[in-house]
Amino acid sequence: MKKLLVLLLTLAMVVSLAACGKKDEDKKDNNNETTPAAEKIDFTKSEGVMTYAQYDAANVDDPVTVETFVQDKQSWWDNKATIYTQDNEGAYFIYEMQCSEEDYAKLVKGQKIRVKGFKADFQGEKEIADATFEILDGNYVAPATDVTSLLGTDELVKYQNRYAEFKGMTVAASKDADGNDAAFLYKWNGSGQEGDDLYFNVELNGNVYTFTVESYLCGKDTEVYKAVKELKVGDKVDLTGYLYWYDTVNPHIISVTLAK
Repeated sequence: MKKLLVLLLTLAMVVSLAACGKKDEDKKDNNNETTPAAEKIDFTKSEGVMTYAQYDAANVDDPVTVETFVQDKQSWWDNKATIYTQDNEGAYFIYEMQCSEEDYAKLVKGQKIRVKGFKADFQGEKEIADATFEILDGNYVAPATDVTSLLGTDELVKYQNRYAEFKGMTVAASKDADGNDAAFLYKWNGSGQEGDDLYFNVELNGNVYTFTVESYLCGKDTEVYKAVKELKVGDKVDLTGYLYWYDTVNPHIISVTLAK
C-alpha cells in the first residue's frame, strides 16, 4: 500500500514538474518575441552636401549646402521662413529662407530638407541666410542634449543651435524699466508688454545667464510663456530650448518646469 502511495505521489510530482516546465518554456518564448526593429535613420550626405564640420569651418558669406531635419519653426512672413534644424552632427539655424505658405505647412517636425544658402553671422549667431530648400525623404527628431555642465565654458559654443536642456538653474533677479527687481522682463530692458519676448536671468555656480522666450516661436498663449510669467526669484528650474547665441549664450526656451 505504501509503495502504491509513493508511486502515485512520484507520478504526480513528475506531471507537476512537466507542467511547470511547459509554463516556464511558454514564458521564455513570450519574453523572446521579436519586435519590429526601430527604423534606421539614414544620415548619409548626398554628393556636394557638407558635413557639419565642413559647414562649421566655412567662412561668413561662403555658399553652403546642408541636409538637415526640421526641429521647430519660428516664423513665416512675406514668403520667408525662419526655422531651427538639426542632424546627428550639429544644428543649423535657417534665417528667412525662401518659402511659400503652402510649403511652410510641409515643414513639420522631423522633416528632412536640403538647404542651399550662405553662411552668416549675427552677433555671434551662426546661421544660413538667403536660402532655398527642397523637401527630402527622411525624418529625425533630435533628443535634448544636456549642456548644463558646459555653461561658462568655451565648449558650449560647439553646441550652438542644438536642442538642449539646462537642469537645476536658479531664477535670478532682473532689473525692470523702473530699476526694480523682477523675475522676468518684457523685452530685454523691461520696456515691452504682454506678447513681446520674455527675458529672464538664471544662475548656476555663481554665473548669471539670460534666457529668452522668443515670442515668434512661443507666443503669449503657449505654456512656456505662461510658465515664465509665474516664475519667482529663487525658483529652481529645468529648461529646454534651442542654444541660440547673441554675443553670448542666449537660449530660446520652449519649456520650463520647477526642478524637484
